[in-house]
Amino acid sequence: MKPILTLALLASLASAEETQLFNGKDLTGWEGDAKFWSVQDGALTGKSTPENPVPHNTFIIWKGGEASDFTLTLKFRMTPGDDKKYTNSGIQYRSKVIDAEKFIVGGYQADFEYGDNYSGILYEEKGRGILAQRGEQVLISQGDTPAKPKLEVTGKTGDSKEIQAAIRKDDWNEFKIVAAGANVKQYINGLLTVDVTDNTAEAPKTGVIALQMHAGPPMKVQFKDIVLTKK
Repeated sequence: MKPILTLALLASLASAEETQLFNGKDLTGWEGDAKFWSVQDGALTGKSTPENPVPHNTFIIWKGGEASDFTLTLKFRMTPGDDKKYTNSGIQYRSKVIDAEKFIVGGYQADFEYGDNYSGILYEEKGRGILAQRGEQVLISQGDTPAKPKLEVTGKTGDSKEIQAAIRKDDWNEFKIVAAGANVKQYINGLLTVDVTDNTAEAPKTGVIALQMHAGPPMKVQFKDIVLTKK
């Protein structure tokens, strides 16, 4: 017996627009500082060296327009460039370009690093800072000033140490971001890292998608299988 597609399901399928953001061959559709960004081994790659350091946080920006409500999935891999074992990167979403010439972006960031503290948190680059720690369900409301909102931890998404233990530091990992209205959820390797509802006037509702290279010691970050499904 063949399954019957309801009108609601058909409408839902029709409204979902899936787009491959990276072709695996070149930087078509992306714009960033060519001193740091290239394609290596079929992956979108950001790399700094002692001879070519990153002077400030820099981003490669997807030029396909803004995204509001969506699911974004990708795979990432991080490789330290020296014995300090440092990498720090992130996925910008619902963000804005602050300085186009210097490729500086601000807004929501799904953070990840080679260390053990920040992977999976929700950070607002050039904005309100850390909005949710890994493992937290958070409600954000207006505070005394726009820069200092009220952050209320309303529950847990999981155990922070267990989420960290599931991250492969020298191999590929999957990041998924689900943005729907005031709510955003982030997952690493299928584990929910944060669940945030931002009810402030400052909450970004739409914006660009970009990938970060953080200033600091030499490192390499890579991305592939980047798929955006707009709702």
